[in-house]
Amino acid sequence: MTKVKVAVVTGAAQGIGSAIAGDLRAAGHRVHELDRDQIDLSNSVETSRYFAEIGNVDILVNAAGGVVGQTHRPIEEVTDADWHSVLNANLQTTFNCTRAVVPGMKKSGWGRIVNISSGAGRSISLTGIQAYTSAKAAQIAFTRQTAFELGQYGITVNCIAPGFILSNPTTIKQWESYGAEGQAKLIAGIATRRLGKASDIANGVLFFVQETSEWVTGQCLSVDGGHALF
Repeated sequence: MTKVKVAVVTGAAQGIGSAIAGDLRAAGHRVHELDRDQIDLSNSVETSRYFAEIGNVDILVNAAGGVVGQTHRPIEEVTDADWHSVLNANLQTTFNCTRAVVPGMKKSGWGRIVNISSGAGRSISLTGIQAYTSAKAAQIAFTRQTAFELGQYGITVNCIAPGFILSNPTTIKQWESYGAEGQAKLIAGIATRRLGKASDIANGVLFFVQETSEWVTGQCLSVDGGHALF
């Protein structure tokens, strides 16, 4: 029987984060759900204060992120504020939360960290947002480096690169913008010939956080219906 763990899921208000939190709770874990309306996780002081209040965390899922309301613009039109807002939402939050939970995980000799990157981090952004693909690629590199550093303490760090998941207002708007022809083209490039569901990503997280997954670390798993094959 799996021992009840304390989990924190960021970006849990909707979509992928919400599905992950729900599945972890269904698996019997005690789950803290976080979203940007509650706390600015890109702020290191706020983040450290929050984690100090809840105590040791066994499972951290860094699902916070997104395009922060941005759409593609030519690189010469991207402002410093545009660039940093996306990096803060995706990469800085991952760093701040990981740094906050590691001391407790080291003390207990056990921990599971899962970063939610994107297929954009392994290829290009379908939305053409330069900061987004850069931040998601950096999450993958951060996963590898922290996995190497923390493995000796019983802590695994893994990553999931979702394909196109129709799970929130932003992705619905993106999907609708493709029109019938663009939608058909996207589906044709997916081996399973369907869009992803938030539950598909949650399934990957459940695998990584199992007790029996202790020899799996530093990995980036594409959960994309086979889109990465093409």
